[in-house]
Amino acid sequence: MTQPLPLAGIRVVDYSHFLAGPYVGRCLAALGAEVIKVERPGSGDAGRQHAWILDDRQSGYYLQLNMGKQGVSVNMKDPRGKDFMHRLCDSADVFVENYRPGALDRLGLGYAELSARNPKLVYCSISAYGHTGPDAHRAGFGLIAEARSGIMQMVGTAGDPPPLLRISLGDMYTGIHAVAAINAALLGRVKSGRGQHIDMALYDTLVSMHEYAVQCCTLSGGTMLPEQTGHDMPTSTLYGVFRAADGDMVIAAQVDDSWKRFAALVEAHGGPAGFGGDTRFHDLNGRNAHRLEILDVVKPWIASRKVADVLALLDAVDVPGAKVQRIDEVLADPQIQARGMVVEQQHPRFGTLRLPNLPFRFSDCDTTIRRLAPDLGQHNAEVAAALGFGAEEIEAMQAEGVLFSA
Repeated sequence: MTQPLPLAGIRVVDYSHFLAGPYVGRCLAALGAEVIKVERPGSGDAGRQHAWILDDRQSGYYLQLNMGKQGVSVNMKDPRGKDFMHRLCDSADVFVENYRPGALDRLGLGYAELSARNPKLVYCSISAYGHTGPDAHRAGFGLIAEARSGIMQMVGTAGDPPPLLRISLGDMYTGIHAVAAINAALLGRVKSGRGQHIDMALYDTLVSMHEYAVQCCTLSGGTMLPEQTGHDMPTSTLYGVFRAADGDMVIAAQVDDSWKRFAALVEAHGGPAGFGGDTRFHDLNGRNAHRLEILDVVKPWIASRKVADVLALLDAVDVPGAKVQRIDEVLADPQIQARGMVVEQQHPRFGTLRLPNLPFRFSDCDTTIRRLAPDLGQHNAEVAAALGFGAEEIEAMQAEGVLFSA
């Protein structure tokens, strides 16, 4: 039996722009919330001008991050615009913003003012450094947090500058943490009757991601520091990226049993005699201590074979491996297609859109978003009427640009 989506009946005001905040709104919409995106008059969300640009109003970036939402565009400099926003926030369960701390206080949309009007409001802020600490006032993006977090310093080849991470790790990871925190706050509100302020920082989130670097440093008394090692992980031999005859691939044989099967495989298919039975390599510490000796065997063994041939051998002995795929190969991957990880939407101007789906899977409801991202101010009149504005008021606000549309 199909159930309602988990957040059905929850109203979210998405007063955010670009990436982290809009991603939160998209996730909440997929989970069933009514999400109303608020944009500034004129240019709207800055993400509308970010790749891939389709026209002067829409981009792939915007369409992907804002599907499932209604859209309004409000001039907050006009008292009627401020009244509109206050009425909207009074009716909301959740408010999401990703501006520099203090910016929305000046607009009358800070947590203190909105929670005084609506004590049940769950107010989620996302910023580079959070609302406390010596850097709270500083601007920042995911790139800044990635550099300061220590993550960037760990990747790349020794002697070269670290590479730019080509996905927005800080924004997306902070966004999904914000989704979790919002849902926890909504659940807590059931008992307490009150919402609260959630203060999410990109920098905090990336530091929290360190699954080994922080504990290795602290537990070793500061002597164990990550180094750039290029294509493998010296604390998890054998685990890394390897070049085959026709492309690149990864192998994860860092667990003792997997390693023994892999080493025996290498020996059986042209590797040095005794490689599989070398007891020096049968535990992780031994493999790490002799990592370079192991790589001297494994690298040429893989380089002499095609990716598909190596993968077939690995599959036969249940050792995880994968080809390093281009994005067009990902889109054609039968596993991704079977999981519905590319969603199709029909757009009146651009035809069929194919965009990444979200990874939510529920047994009794479908979280795939069908609603297109809104045009700028597309739902102004609809939302205003639901807030109790009369037809003449709405017409006047539209005519005078208090409610803007393009």
